[in-house]
Amino acid sequence: MVIFGYILMCMIFGTTFLAIKVGINAGVPPFFAAGIRFLLAGLVLFIWMLWKRRATVTLLLRKEMLVTGAGLTFGTFATLYWAEQYVASGMAAVLSATGPIMILLLQTGILRQKTSVKSMYGCFIGFAGVLFLLLPSVSVHVSLFWVMGCIGILIGEICYSSGALYSKRVIPRFPDTSPIALNAAQMMYGGAMLLVLSFFTEHVHVNAMLTLNAVSSLLYLIIVGSMLAHSIFYWLVAKTNPVFPATWLYISPLIALGLGVLLYNEVVSWVALIGVFTILIGIVLVNIDALRSLIRKPEQAMGK
Repeated sequence: MVIFGYILMCMIFGTTFLAIKVGINAGVPPFFAAGIRFLLAGLVLFIWMLWKRRATVTLLLRKEMLVTGAGLTFGTFATLYWAEQYVASGMAAVLSATGPIMILLLQTGILRQKTSVKSMYGCFIGFAGVLFLLLPSVSVHVSLFWVMGCIGILIGEICYSSGALYSKRVIPRFPDTSPIALNAAQMMYGGAMLLVLSFFTEHVHVNAMLTLNAVSSLLYLIIVGSMLAHSIFYWLVAKTNPVFPATWLYISPLIALGLGVLLYNEVVSWVALIGVFTILIGIVLVNIDALRSLIRKPEQAMGK
């Protein structure tokens, strides 16, 4: 079930960079688009969890949900949505792929947690594979806003990594609450903060919101990108560790490449193929301990 969830999450997240770009290009203000996306997705999920009796309203009063939402949702997506006005979606995927590396660096440098050498090597190898895969085909027009966008995405990944590590510590405090409900609560807080930011910084034009591209982008990101994929991510963090699910950031460029080949008959260079195999090697190294534990569990159950 863990492997299936991971594959499904990677497939969905691999399309979200492009979906965000489609909405922004349609004229939807970035902070407003992100805020509506996460507030509505979190609200629907939370109401569903209340109906299933897997959560209580008091969960929204816990400061842990506010802090997690500030990191995983607000900090990550405020920077990403703003940056994609000036940075190509492919470059955004490359910069976002620093997430697993930052998680390991925070674990070892700040939290003083032991990290296996294989995981460290795997993260850097996987990131190198992303560079092989995308950089030769990414056209860069250097400007001040482009540089600021790139820096913003990296800052967002620090927020993402901090939120992922914090959520791993928070989840055990709510043993009777579904991880889906925890994810919904943090998305509501993050979405609300994004809308507050939008209120003070953006002008929302209703006509831009009603175009086909804007509506389809928003619906896809709310239902599939947030309600489904982010809930799977939170569940995987609870079941494994923060690094394992974060390696979707290495898979997303592969999906973007595959979509280009299937839908637009794009040609894959030998450099890109090197990137594909390098990414796969990195992912295996990062996740080898988690994979071993997953294999051992069924064997131990059979032994009993």
